[in-house]
Order: sequence, then C-alpha cells, then structure tokens
Amino acid sequence: MEKLLIVDDEEPMRRLLRINLSDSYEIIDTGDPEQALALAMQNKPNVILLDLRMPNFSGFELCRTFNSLTSTQLIPLIIVSGEAGGSTKAFCKELGARAYFEKPIDFEALRIGIANLLHAAQPERRSEVRVRLRVTLQLRGTDRDGKPFEEVSATENVGKSSFLCGCTAPLMKDSRIEVHLVTGGIQFVGKASIIRFENEDTPYPRYGFRFVERAGDWVLC
Repeated sequence: MEKLLIVDDEEPMRRLLRINLSDSYEIIDTGDPEQALALAMQNKPNVILLDLRMPNFSGFELCRTFNSLTSTQLIPLIIVSGEAGGSTKAFCKELGARAYFEKPIDFEALRIGIANLLHAAQPERRSEVRVRLRVTLQLRGTDRDGKPFEEVSATENVGKSSFLCGCTAPLMKDSRIEVHLVTGGIQFVGKASIIRFENEDTPYPRYGFRFVERAGDWVLC
C-alpha cells in the first residue's frame, strides 16, 4: 500500500484526512513540522500533504526544504491549506508543490489528484544516489523551438550518471544537450537527455538530465 505523509498542526484536520484516505493509503501524520523531515526520510512516503500555516516552521519553509534535499525532492508535494489566492498558489508552485487544495477539502478531487501524481511518478525516482553539489556547467543544444542555445548554469545535485540544474531555455523531454564542465577551462564531458521537469511554468525551470554519452571525467565516478 502506498504511503501518505500528512503534515498539519491541527489534529481534527489530520483525523479527517485519515478517515477519508486510510482505506486506500497507509497514513503517517504529524502535527510537528520539525518532525516532518525525519518522518519523510525514514518512511519514504509516496506523497506528502502539507499545511501552510504552522507554528515555528511554516509550510513554505518546509516545502522549500523538501525540494532541496536529494532524499525527499522527488516526493510529490500537495498543499492542503485554508489560504486562497492565486499568488499563494503560484508561490507554492515555484517552491515545488505539485498541487494545491483549499480547505474545506473536496475529498473526491483530492483522491483524484493523489492518484494522478502517483500515476505520473517518475520511474527514475531514487534510481541512484545523488549528492547535493554545486557544479558550474555550460549547456549547449537546441531548444524546443529549434533555436540553438548556449547557457552557463549550476547543478543542484549530481549522481554518477545524472544531474539536476536550471536552464532558462525552453527544452523538451528526451531532447539531448552537450554538457561541458566549467573548471579551469571548458571541458566536454558528454551528452545528456532530459528525463524530467520541475517548475517548468516559471522563468527558471529545472531539468533532470541523464547522460547518454560520456566523453570525459564527470564529478562522480
């Protein structure tokens, strides 16, 4: 059974979520946002449901933290909040939230949203160990409009055959780009294919890349 981690400081809300979702999912819940990260790392939930307004550690901060750590950044985040407004929803999306549901909750819509996220879960999730590391790269290729681009960016994490970084050029999934290390000169290290997107509707989307050709030394061997 797939696991849901519920993070909400209101026990009645956590109880309501448990009652409505425990028939389909294993529920792990906490009212302590500072405990939420440890629970996510220990239990490896398939989806996290997160409230925004909590004492000491806001949902915004927790959302940012979940999406900055290698061990949790690929877990889909759903915001469940009493706050309405397009600007709040847009900000949560920029922080990495995959969906937003307002309280009082439409549980039928929430069930559909969770199912859709689980169905769309990336097959490469946790396929290799990744390290949070900033490495300057030069990316070269063709964007989705067929225009050549060349851009210097920096990784957010790296694996032996993959990396995550931002790129302002609009790119397509499965397209290939040249990857160059920018350390003491430009060094070509291979070609990488785009395997996933994050924050693609923002001015600076992030892309997950996996090497398909290697021509030089990478930062992890």
